[in-house]
Amino acid sequence: MNPIGTTRQDLLQAFDTLLQPERFKDYGPNGLQVEGRAQIRKIVSGVTASRALIEAAIAAQADAIFVHHGRFWRGWDGRVTGWMKQRLALLLAHDINLFAYHLPLDAHPELGNNAQLAVQLGLKATARFGEQDLGFIGARADGGSFADAAALAGHVENVLNRRVVRVGREHLAIKTIAWCTGGAQGYFEAAIAAGADAFITGEISEPQAHYAREMGVAFIACGHHASERYGAPAVAAHVAAQLRLGHQFIDIDNPA
Repeated sequence: MNPIGTTRQDLLQAFDTLLQPERFKDYGPNGLQVEGRAQIRKIVSGVTASRALIEAAIAAQADAIFVHHGRFWRGWDGRVTGWMKQRLALLLAHDINLFAYHLPLDAHPELGNNAQLAVQLGLKATARFGEQDLGFIGARADGGSFADAAALAGHVENVLNRRVVRVGREHLAIKTIAWCTGGAQGYFEAAIAAGADAFITGEISEPQAHYAREMGVAFIACGHHASERYGAPAVAAHVAAQLRLGHQFIDIDNPA
C-alpha cells in the first residue's frame, strides 16, 4: 500500500472512535499524550513508550507512535527530569506524536490485548467479568480441554516462547479458562467467582499462590509484556489500513 497520509486530529478521532476511552476510569490519560507534527503518514506501534521504542520509531521515520503504556500516569511525579526528560526530548526534537491507550486497549472485544491474546492461545471468550468488564472468560476455541494445569501452562509457554509461573489445580482437567493481560493478578478472585478452572495473566503477587492452592483453580503468570504484545499492533494496523497509512510494529524485548 502506498501511504496517503492524514491529519493528527483525524488519527486521534479514529483511535477514539474505535477504543471509546470515555467509557473507562483509567490510571492516566488516553489518547494524544505528546503532540507532534500535524500530518501523519506512518505509525509505529509498540507496547511501551520506552526510549528504545522512540529511538526505533525515529529510525523508522514514523510520524506517530501508538502504545499501550504511555508516559503519564495518575500519581506520578510531574517533574520532567532524568528518563522522562530524555524520552520527551526525543519526541519533541523529532516532532513525533505519542498516542497511548491503556484500559481501552485491554478491553476492545476484537482487537484489544485480551482478545488478541485469545487468538494466539486458541481461546474463545463467552463472557466478561471483573471491574469494568476487563476480564475475559471462555474455553478452547476447538471445544477441547486441557488435561491439567501443566498442560495449559506448557501450551502458553509454547505459544509465547517464554517460561511461565504456574500454581494450583494439579491433576485436574481444565475446561473453563479466564484471562486478563498485564498486571491483572487482582482479578483472580473475580475469575474464581466466575467459575474459572484456570486464570491467565501477566504477573503474580504473593496472595495468588495461596488462593490457587486453596480454591483448586490454576493461576498462570506469563509475563506482563508477553501478554500485551498483540493489542497495539492489531489496533494500529486496523486504523492504518482505514486511513491508508504506513504501519510497523516494533517489539522492544522485555523479560517482565
